[in-house]
Amino acid sequence: MSALSQSETSKSARARPARPLISIVAPCYNEADAVDGFATAMRDALAGADFDYEVVFIDDGSSDTTRDKLVALTKSQSGVRVIAFSRNFGKEAALTAGLDHARGDAVVIIDVDLQDPPALIIEFVANWREGYDIVYGARADRTSDTPAKRISAEGFYRLFNRISKVKLPDDAGDFRLMDRRVVKAINALPERSRFMKGLFAWAGYSTLGVPYVRPERAAGATKFSFWRLWNFALDGIVSFSTAPLRIWSYVGVIIAFLSFLYAVFVVMRTVITGVDVPGYASMVVLILFFGSVQLISIGVLGEYIARLFTEVKRRPVYLVDEVYDETGARGEAGVVQSANNAS
Repeated sequence: MSALSQSETSKSARARPARPLISIVAPCYNEADAVDGFATAMRDALAGADFDYEVVFIDDGSSDTTRDKLVALTKSQSGVRVIAFSRNFGKEAALTAGLDHARGDAVVIIDVDLQDPPALIIEFVANWREGYDIVYGARADRTSDTPAKRISAEGFYRLFNRISKVKLPDDAGDFRLMDRRVVKAINALPERSRFMKGLFAWAGYSTLGVPYVRPERAAGATKFSFWRLWNFALDGIVSFSTAPLRIWSYVGVIIAFLSFLYAVFVVMRTVITGVDVPGYASMVVLILFFGSVQLISIGVLGEYIARLFTEVKRRPVYLVDEVYDETGARGEAGVVQSANNAS
C-alpha cells in the first residue's frame, strides 16, 4: 500500500466477493455547482476498477437546482440513484438515508465537493479485501481549513476522546468505506439524534486509517457555519458522554463545601469581632454567581432532556419525497430510517 495506517486494529478473516458491488453514498445540499464535476471525477477515478459500483446521491432538500442535476445524471449514467428528501433534514439524516438505501457489499461515504479524492476509493477497497471492515480517510494535512476551524476541530477531538468511552480517530471525517455487516449494525441503531462519526466508532470492527491530503473545495461553499459546527459538536458530546452531568454534580459538591467554610468563617468572625454588617456588593456578587451556576446546570440538564424528548416522540429521521434511477421516478413518501425503527 502507498499509504501507512494511522489507526489500525486486527483484520477480519471474512472472505470478500471476487467482484463486489461498492455503494458510493454522496449527500448533497445546494451543491448544484459541484455535482457535474464530482460525477466526472468519480467516473474517471473508477474507470477500469476491478469492482462494480453504484452512486447513491441524497438530495437533502436543496433549494437550488441540485435535484434537477442529479436527476439528469440518472439518465446519462448507469448505476446512479437519487434519494430526494421532502425537506432539509441535515447531513446526519442524509448519511442515514444513504446507508439505508445502499445495496453494495461495502459502502463508501464521500462528499461531492472533491475535498475527499475519489481515487482513494480504490485503495479503500484494496484494504477492505485484505480484511478490514472499516477503512477511513485520515486528514494528514488540514492547511485547506481556516486556522479557527483547525483549532476548534483539534479541541473537539481532544475533548470528546477525553470524556467519552467511544474514541474518535484524530482528523477523521465521514470519508470512509464500511463493510456490509458494519452498515447493518449502524442501520439497526434506534436513536433519532444521530452523531454519525460517533456511531461509526461505536460499532468497532477491524479498522484502518489511510492518510491523505485534503485539497480545497472544487466548487460551491461549505454549509457549516460556526453556529452549526458548535451545535454539531454539542450533539456529539451529549450523545456519547454523561460527563457534563457528572461535572455539575462535582461543581455542586465543591460549591457546597466552600459555602460551608465561608459560613464557618462568618460565624467565627462574628463571635470574635462582634455583629457584622453584611456588605451589599458582596451579597450581590454571591447571588449572581450562584444564580449563574444554577442556570448553567439547568442548561446542561436541558440538553439531555431535549434529546430524551426527541427520542420518545419516535419521529422518523427523514422522509423521502422521490427516488430516481434510470427507470424514472417513483414516490416513496414516508420512508423512514430503517425497518427496525419503522415498527
